[in-house]
Amino acid sequence: MPEERVRTILSEEGIDLTVILPCDRTKELCSLLETYSQTITVMREEDAVGLCAGLCLAGKKPVVHIQSSGLGNMFNAMMSLTVLYHLPLPILASWRGVYEEKIPAQVPFNIHIPGLLDVLGIPYTIISDISELEQIRDVIRDAYIHSRPHVALIIPKVWECSRCSVKGTIFPARQRDVALSYTRRLPEPVMKRADAIKAVAEVLDDELIVSNIGVPGKELYAASDRDENFYMLGSYTQASPIGFGISQGTERDVVVLDGDGSLLGTAILPVIAAEKPQNLTIICLDNGAFGSTGNQMTHAWSGVDMELYARAAGITHTCKVHTADELKCAWQNRKTGPCFIHVLLKPGNSDAKNIPLSPIEIKERFVGSFDRV
Repeated sequence: MPEERVRTILSEEGIDLTVILPCDRTKELCSLLETYSQTITVMREEDAVGLCAGLCLAGKKPVVHIQSSGLGNMFNAMMSLTVLYHLPLPILASWRGVYEEKIPAQVPFNIHIPGLLDVLGIPYTIISDISELEQIRDVIRDAYIHSRPHVALIIPKVWECSRCSVKGTIFPARQRDVALSYTRRLPEPVMKRADAIKAVAEVLDDELIVSNIGVPGKELYAASDRDENFYMLGSYTQASPIGFGISQGTERDVVVLDGDGSLLGTAILPVIAAEKPQNLTIICLDNGAFGSTGNQMTHAWSGVDMELYARAAGITHTCKVHTADELKCAWQNRKTGPCFIHVLLKPGNSDAKNIPLSPIEIKERFVGSFDRV
């Protein structure tokens, strides 16, 4: 059976975690993979890019399985994270829109995928028959040997001879009680983001930390440059997915300095809540603005309460702070993760300079810090 062959290849190549956003043409494969290794289902394909980046930084060996239309959501993150930092990312994509496709919406984008991958310089391998499934091994090896993305475009014809009898997801009883007592006052902010980052830097020990893109990374570098800091230089919305991925590959505490804008733009919080990483703390630096692009107002300024947003996603250990002392106290008193610390801030950037490190230097310093503990 083709599904069994794929599972065997992943096992023999040392894949220890599969990140999935399902395709109806490969539902049997998805069910089978859940019986073979740890799987994490994401809600948006670009979150798989950040999650796998974090997993690879922490020494894990993941693979992504999606339908090919999701590649359109991944391209920017792939180029500004996977390619920029020279990270491996093998992708098994069910190639829709090219073989007996019955859904018209699958055609306009998917028929152009090889040309798009060519333009971006992303290697790909077309697998059109069950006899070619062995090439998945080459896709995985190329991605990990050359530290780059490589896409297997698997035409649905491959699965037509399947006799896979793996049962689908077994759903537990859904009935449950949901109770929430939540009353908060959002005080007038007194700190700017740089003040909060400085306060966090002062209480760090050997924790691994991921900083959001743009000015936050510069402010963390200015406050306390450490090998344990992973400075993001691109890939908007991917700070928390990266931190989550790192937390899956280490027992050390992992901290994410994320922003209200990027957290509102990702779908990773429900995934984190479901997976329950005990060593992950997200510090939401909420200045109600897109700080790195001119301080345009976000919907968190007078609308969304980011702590309640995290609670609604399923994260139960949350708190709200607005002074440096409150932030340090919340850090010292944090519980088993995932934890979410909501920091209310004033808009505004410091004059922090650019980080004088290349992406590869950032990655190599960060990965090297794992060996010193």
